Amino acid sequence: MEEYSDVDGKELEVLHECQLAIEYLHRAYGDLLAFHHAVGHAMDRFAVAERELRAMGHGALADELRDDHLPAGVIDDRWSYELVEGFRTGMLASTAAFERDLREELADGTPHLHERRQQARWRERSQRDWK
Repeated sequence: MEEYSDVDGKELEVLHECQLAIEYLHRAYGDLLAFHHAVGHAMDRFAVAERELRAMGHGALADELRDDHLPAGVIDDRWSYELVEGFRTGMLASTAAFERDLREELADGTPHLHERRQQARWRERSQRDWK
């Protein structure tokens, strides 16, 4: 029944922890994308406000938006897209590569080994004929 029975319990535990870590990093990446999009929408609204302020004769306020806020970054002059790209090509890429290498070393590259074993156990004890 046990798929990849040569993977011991501790190795399986480590594989599962690393896989969950990668899944959480993917979720964080999604949250970072949502942040990026929200910031972009906010900046679009400020661009509208700049035009409206200028049209209403409030040039100094429009200039402040144009010069100080619209071109500014979200963190240390970095725009949100730079944070997204830095995370994707940095931490996410390096840890995903580590997790793939770990799976290759311990389980011949098989993903979701913990879940595969659970699936096999539950199906084995089921009264239904699973193929």
